[in-house]
Amino acid sequence: MPKVIPLRPIAFVFVLFLFPVLAGSVQGQQHTVLDFEPTVGAPAYRRGGGPIVLIDEGHHNFHTLGPTTDYDDAHRQVTIPGRYGPFAELLRRDGYVVRSLRSPFHPAALADAQVLVIANALAEANIDAWSLPNPSAFADDEIEVIVTWVRAGGALLLIADHQPWPAAAAGLAERFGLLFYNGSTERLQFRREIGSLQDHPITRGRGLAEQIDFVLTFGGQAFRFAGDITGDPLLIIPPNTTLVLHWDPFLDLTDKVPRIRADGMLQGATVRFGAGRVAAFGEAAMFTAQVDEEGPMGMNHPEAPQNAQFVLNVLHWLTEVLPEH
Repeated sequence: MPKVIPLRPIAFVFVLFLFPVLAGSVQGQQHTVLDFEPTVGAPAYRRGGGPIVLIDEGHHNFHTLGPTTDYDDAHRQVTIPGRYGPFAELLRRDGYVVRSLRSPFHPAALADAQVLVIANALAEANIDAWSLPNPSAFADDEIEVIVTWVRAGGALLLIADHQPWPAAAAGLAERFGLLFYNGSTERLQFRREIGSLQDHPITRGRGLAEQIDFVLTFGGQAFRFAGDITGDPLLIIPPNTTLVLHWDPFLDLTDKVPRIRADGMLQGATVRFGAGRVAAFGEAAMFTAQVDEEGPMGMNHPEAPQNAQFVLNVLHWLTEVLPEH
């Protein structure tokens, strides 16, 4: 087990810089912050001495470690970090070893890893069209591999944003007692003081310097516990929140698009599964640093000063730096 370093204060520095060359990019108007400099004041592990974290890139994932390719205004191909490049940089500064996993899931691929991150995986059929149907991103045998690996002690961070990603991950989520709704919510605030941000080892951290009282998300899905498996809620969706169902975000939102109330549903939760741990979230931008046409979107947002520490606390729980209770 890598050495755990004693707790010290934590601070984060964010510098927003986006090359103009990407202004006309085809990346859905969401771009990685290219100059992301997080300063971790209390690393959990010595540099490069922590557990191996694999980021799935083998299932048409929208959020990857990268590098990836994009196109500039002159339609020239350029190479940039993946949308989870800032997430990976934050983890590396905390001591984790972060790698891409570009192959299908099989036991040998996961053998040396302690954490598997799956963020916005997508079926091949939906690469160019997000409208229904939205089939699973994973083959049945891949799901069995992940379930077996987690039960034996692995840790899964499963993230599925708005449609079509909840449906693409629904089959996998269901095996851990989670029912993903294939829809879309608005930007949400979760606060300890009103109970939408629950008390949990993740929100307590290793001390007052790591305690989380407020988390901001940037639109996503909603989910709930289902079946015989129970877990612990983290982010409980506040009252008067609507979940728009089965809607292609590229189409106009009309009165014919179905909606349900999402009050009390979840956008974050944890599950103990056998000897392993699962943390599931219904929003992806909160784990990284991005810019879209409206400005900062993620850990770099000025109204989300605790999001970065929250991300680290999630990884600390998955890797048992934090206690279970």
